[in-house]
Amino acid sequence: MTRKTAFLLALLLAAGTAEAKHKHKPKPKASAQAHARAIPVPTPTPAPLAAGELPLAAGGAVVIDALTGEPLYQKNQDETFYPASTTKILTALLVIEAGNLDQNVIVAPEDTKVEPSSLGLKPGEIYTRRQMLYGMMLKSANDVACALARDNAGSIEAFAEKMNLRARNLGAISSHFVNPHGLHNQDHYTTPHDLSLIARTAMEQPFFRRIVSTENYTWTAPSGAVQLTNHNRLLWRFPGCTGLKTGYTVPAQQVLVSSALRDGREVISVVMHTNKPGIWVDSELLLNYGLAHPHSLTFEN
Repeated sequence: MTRKTAFLLALLLAAGTAEAKHKHKPKPKASAQAHARAIPVPTPTPAPLAAGELPLAAGGAVVIDALTGEPLYQKNQDETFYPASTTKILTALLVIEAGNLDQNVIVAPEDTKVEPSSLGLKPGEIYTRRQMLYGMMLKSANDVACALARDNAGSIEAFAEKMNLRARNLGAISSHFVNPHGLHNQDHYTTPHDLSLIARTAMEQPFFRRIVSTENYTWTAPSGAVQLTNHNRLLWRFPGCTGLKTGYTVPAQQVLVSSALRDGREVISVVMHTNKPGIWVDSELLLNYGLAHPHSLTFEN
């Protein structure tokens, strides 16, 4: 099966799927207040945009045609950034490609020793790989990512080796991964371009598409059922959104990979190192641009 045929099959299958601290500060003295009023702080003037340049807050961004992989708009696309939880796109891809998604995974003690966010896994609990993929992608659960990685490769370190090999095979040669969840590590990084390549390949998997387009999912654990809601707000606010994955750490700032399908054409956008409003505004700008423009534009700071 050719890549184009696989992609079109995935689109058809997706079309039939219905799932989808504020600290108290002492009051300044009156003299200080008066001084502050006497010296106004100038507001920085943003640099003027070049012709055709989008007003993106993101440090780096790209939007590509999902079928051909052609970049349609780029900004610092080859600069390295921290991916945060968008790392889980690659983790999910490897798990899905390994198959046997209904096989059980027994939670090990080491899987639970990871920072939030998590689903509070307990050693000895049993879940299928399929269920865990929903928990990892919708809740962005780091404990679930650890369990899936260990189940797949035997250890986090061995799984990271698989991640790096798969990334290189996809042409994502400016990336390096050390864990399956994206918690900060200075040796764990990627680029907007590389991340778009990874996301594009993941979206060729029908089950991956089903997960990232799912708005709500019931996670059933021994302690009871929990309703999970997808962190990707574009599923509700951007018509035609088909996924994908949010991410955040303090060093990474806001990261979002998103995708949209309109009139039979799908695009995938990546925004990295942006702010809270920018994660959505930047992505909407890119998706709309990509859906409306077939030609490439590149901007670098």
